[in-house]
Amino acid sequence: MNFQVIVLKILAAYPDGFAAMEDLKRDMAILATSGRDWADRTRRLAARAPGLDIWSQGLVERLSGGWKITAEGRAVLEVMEARPAASETARGPAVRGTIPSFQEPVPPLRQPADRARWRHERRERRREARERARVNAS
Repeated sequence: MNFQVIVLKILAAYPDGFAAMEDLKRDMAILATSGRDWADRTRRLAARAPGLDIWSQGLVERLSGGWKITAEGRAVLEVMEARPAASETARGPAVRGTIPSFQEPVPPLRQPADRARWRHERRERRREARERARVNAS
C-alpha cells in the first residue's frame, strides 16, 4: 500500500477535505486491514504517479490538529483514478507537472474462469477438512 495515495483517498472522502490526526490514523488502520484488493488498488494508483510527493507538491496542507487536501490534491487524485485514454497514455496528464506520465494501463481483472476454479478448489479443501475432522472425531 502507498501511504501518500491512501492519505489523498482518505482526505478526499471527508466533506471539507480536513481530517484530524486521530481520524486519519483510524481510517488508515481500517484500510490497512481491508485485504489484498485495497492494497492492489492503491499500488496501481501509486504506479500511475511515480513521482508523487504530497507535501512538496502542495497536495496536502498540515493544519493544527490534522491534514487537509488541497484543490490540486483533488485534481491529481482524479487524474490518478481516471481510466487513461490512448492519447493520455502517450502524453501524460497536464496537472501542474505533478504526475510525470502514466506508466501502464490498469491490469485487467481476473477472468471469471479463474475465480470459478479457485472457488471450486476452496470448496474442495473445506470438504476435505470436514471429512478429516469427522474421521478424527470418531
